[in-house]
Parts: sequence; structure tokens; C-alpha cells
Amino acid sequence: MLLKLAWRNIWRNKSRTIITLAAVSVAVILSVLMMSAKNGVYENMIKSLIGDYTGFAQVHSNGYWDDKTIDNSLAFNDSILSQIESSKLIEGYSPRIENFALVVAENMTKGAMVIGADPEKEKRYNSLNERVIKGKYLSEDDKQVMVGAGLAEYLKVTIDDTLVLLSQGYHGSSAAGKYAIKGIIKFGSPELSKQLIFLPIKEAQLFYGVENRYTNIILHLDNTDDAKLVTEQLRPKLGKNHEVMDWEELAPDLKNMIATDKVEGYIFMFILYMVISFGLFGTMLMMLSERKHEFGVLIAIGMKRLKLAIMVWLELVIISILGAIAGCILAFPICAYFYYNPIYFSEDMADIYEDFGIEAMIQFSLDPNIFIQQGVIILIISIGIGLFPFIKTQKLDAIKQMRA
Repeated sequence: MLLKLAWRNIWRNKSRTIITLAAVSVAVILSVLMMSAKNGVYENMIKSLIGDYTGFAQVHSNGYWDDKTIDNSLAFNDSILSQIESSKLIEGYSPRIENFALVVAENMTKGAMVIGADPEKEKRYNSLNERVIKGKYLSEDDKQVMVGAGLAEYLKVTIDDTLVLLSQGYHGSSAAGKYAIKGIIKFGSPELSKQLIFLPIKEAQLFYGVENRYTNIILHLDNTDDAKLVTEQLRPKLGKNHEVMDWEELAPDLKNMIATDKVEGYIFMFILYMVISFGLFGTMLMMLSERKHEFGVLIAIGMKRLKLAIMVWLELVIISILGAIAGCILAFPICAYFYYNPIYFSEDMADIYEDFGIEAMIQFSLDPNIFIQQGVIILIISIGIGLFPFIKTQKLDAIKQMRA
């Protein structure tokens, strides 16, 4: 009954209701667009720097992360494999050998990161084959390499050209080899494209003189949000001789940058919703002021003050929820458009983005939590402001209000 009365009451003054709805909707639209753009940038950063390369969780020997040398590689055995496969949260794993090498082309040299990887696992879990922009993808028994597009451009090489790799192998041995380029790959992160060379894992083991050893094991998860949980479960199982790290530990700078940028967004949202809060409070004051006589009559004929307060509170909550829903509905097509049609920056802006190692674009996020969050915030604000009539109605003098 009270809900039905509240619904009728909000449409008694249509202009006031529509203006309040519009104000709430605009605030929600702006907030959703801002958070969608920001979350899209974060997702792009994480995908470019984490998902495409380091993975969301890794296993390596204790001390490797502080001193990334081939001598700190991991002896892979059935015990480690069984612990990894025992976790229901882990979809699979990719073994890697990672080490720096000097790359020599015909007239150019450059330091690069050589990645020994299992072509089939990288194809299955990271879709590495889809990043080949020229040439062909590696096979397990190849004695060829794939080169990042940025590195190939710097060295002025292309398909079937030859590269010489010079590095240090296991326990100080020399590592040298000559390899033809089979494919050129491009990553979302320009920084990765400028420094990576991929070798099949078997050839990388021969090159560095390591047998059944890997520098790190990339863990592929069914849900990337489970990274911290997976690492906490594996650490005691693998023991002190092994390190298990999630992406926040692998890339703390990225984590801190995202956390800092989020604070800026929350400050903007706080200011925006403070303005809306005053607008809703003003609406509440007008509703109470212009209906003094009505409230006096209702109290005089026996309506309980609590029910009257609940009715007024419901009116404000309904207006707020309708405004939030309208805002989310109107914001969604805009977010969807920029999700499927990302904004690519000009060359000058692209250079700034590439300095951070991410692709120069903004792709909006369609994470449902963004929309839900705005509705919850509006609901909390309206509930808070709606407490005012509870206090106000307890002090109403029926006779005085009927004379107003």
C-alpha cells in the first residue's frame, strides 16, 4: 500500500520528478563512462603486460626473481608437476626458459630477451599463433626463431633472414647459435615487441645447455582473479626451494600505478555524487515543505508518523533507483560502442603510451560491476538522505501543519 502511494505521489509533480531523474541519470552516465574508460585502460595494461607475457602466476626456483640468471633455473620433476595438476583452479602450465642475449643481424646488434617456449602450449593458452603478422608460427622441432615486430624493424630484418644469438649458458658455458627467422610477431605492448625472440623450448635447452630445466613455469588459470589464492595454496606444497608469485608480485609497479589512478577516479566520483546528494536533499525538502497541509491531515485522521516517514522515504528511493537505472541504460550503448571500436591515439600520444609499455588505445570496459556499483552508490545516498523525513515527521504538529 505504501509503495503504491509513494509511486503515485512522485508523479503528482511531474516536472520536479523529471528534473531530479535527469540530474541523477546524468551523474550516473558520467560516472559509468569514466569508470568504464579507466577500467578499460587497466584491463589493457594487465592484458598487454601480464596476460601476454609474464602470466598471472609463476613458479620458479627460490632466488630466481631477484637474480634472473640461467644458473637459477628450476629442475622440473614429477613432484612439481603433480602439485600443479592437483589444483582445480589451474587450467594448465607453460614451461619457459628466459635469458638475455646479444642479437646480431647483418649490420646491427641489440640486446634482447630470448624466450624458450613450448609452441603448442603457448598456442593453446596464450594464442601466440594469432600474433604472427608475417611468416609462420613455430613448431616443436623447429630450429628457427620468431622475432618481435619492433625488434625486427630495429634490426632491419624480415622472414628468412638470419640472426646470430650470443649469450651465457648454464654454469658459465658459452651459448651461441645462428637461426633463420620463421615469423614476426606483434604484441599489444610495444615494449614487448621491441625485445622478444621466441625459440622452441627444446632448441632453447640445447642453446643454453640445460636439460629438463626451466627458468619459470607460467600458470594458466580458469579465472585470473584466483591468482592470489592459487599462489597461497601452492607455496606450502612446493616448499622453500621454490617461489610462487602472482601478477601483483611480478609487476608491483603496475599494481601501484593502477591503485594510484583509481584514487583519482574515486575523488571525481565523490565530488559528482556530493552534488547529486545536495540535489536529492533539496528535492526532499521541497516534498516536505509543499505537503505540510497534507501531512497534517494524514496525521490528524490517524495515520502513524512512521508510515508517513516510510512513504516519503520510498518516494526518494524510487526516484533515485529510476534515475540510476536510466543512467546505466543510456551509458551502456556508449560503453559498448567504444568497447568494440576502441579509440586509437595519434602518433604523439602513442609515444607517451608506448613509454609505459602499453598499446596506444582506450577500449572501454563492459564489466557488470561498473554498472552495479553506480546503482548501489545511488541507493546508499538515497537511503541516507531518506532518513531525514523520519526525524522530521516525529516533530510534526498536525494542527500547525494543517494551518500552513
